[in-house]
Amino acid sequence: MNNQATQSATRRLKAQKRVDWKERIFHGLFLTSAIIGIVSLAVIAYFIFKESIPAFQQAGVTGIVLGQNWIPPALYGVATMIVASVVSTLGAVVVGVPIGVLTAIFIAEIAPKRLADIIRPAVELLAGIPSVVYGFFGLVIIVPLIQQVFNVPAGNTILAGIIVLGVMILPTVITVSETSIRAVPRTYKEGSLALGASKIYTIFKLLVPAARSGIMTGVILGIGRALGETMAIIMVMGNAPAMPGSILDSARTLTANIAIEMSYASGVHANALYATGVVLLVFIMILNAVLLYLNREKAK
Repeated sequence: MNNQATQSATRRLKAQKRVDWKERIFHGLFLTSAIIGIVSLAVIAYFIFKESIPAFQQAGVTGIVLGQNWIPPALYGVATMIVASVVSTLGAVVVGVPIGVLTAIFIAEIAPKRLADIIRPAVELLAGIPSVVYGFFGLVIIVPLIQQVFNVPAGNTILAGIIVLGVMILPTVITVSETSIRAVPRTYKEGSLALGASKIYTIFKLLVPAARSGIMTGVILGIGRALGETMAIIMVMGNAPAMPGSILDSARTLTANIAIEMSYASGVHANALYATGVVLLVFIMILNAVLLYLNREKAK
């Protein structure tokens, strides 16, 4: 018996000492992937900041961020573009997020399986449509409609950008929100229904709050998509670098400013476009940090 116990202890000790190379390889692979992502972000940020320094030295940080006149090579103010980017993004969130979340609830909890199996691929197909196609849709359908309905000289307005961006963020919001709602344990729903709660009450008072973290993630990704959109915005917003007075005015966003002028810019003008990218990057990082913080605070 003592010999058998000793042999068993020896085998256990050897098994503990044996290196699981497969686990170590995958651990190293995951760690390497994470490091590559962080390093890539750091390299991109360093390059943009480095190229923007001459513009900040000439115009100053306040002159670029708070300046309302973009007249190269003299003035490089991007305040009007910040306003246009913020207004168009917030408008897209107001239009797209409620529709997206309600659609996700319908697919996940209300729609029959056959109908859900039809809607879900359609939403995924919507995500695969190129931005330029959305831009053509807005240019041919939405812009003339706005011009006719509101009787304005041109339909290339912030409102057109809001509508197009609202449609473009739908696939992201719907897909992430639906996945989050489906991830809520079924016992939550069954317990609520067993206690006599209605299906709608269970959805909005139990399932949606339980999936709030995932839904907020979808909203954050949608905001990033709206802020970073370029081609469709160039085609429908008019690209006027002036302070908009209403959503029926033409405007130019930060991304559109970079895309429109980068092909022929040189010297400090090109550096000012990199400075525009710095403003956009910092703005997105601050916005995402705030949203993530609020999401964590509500989750406590």
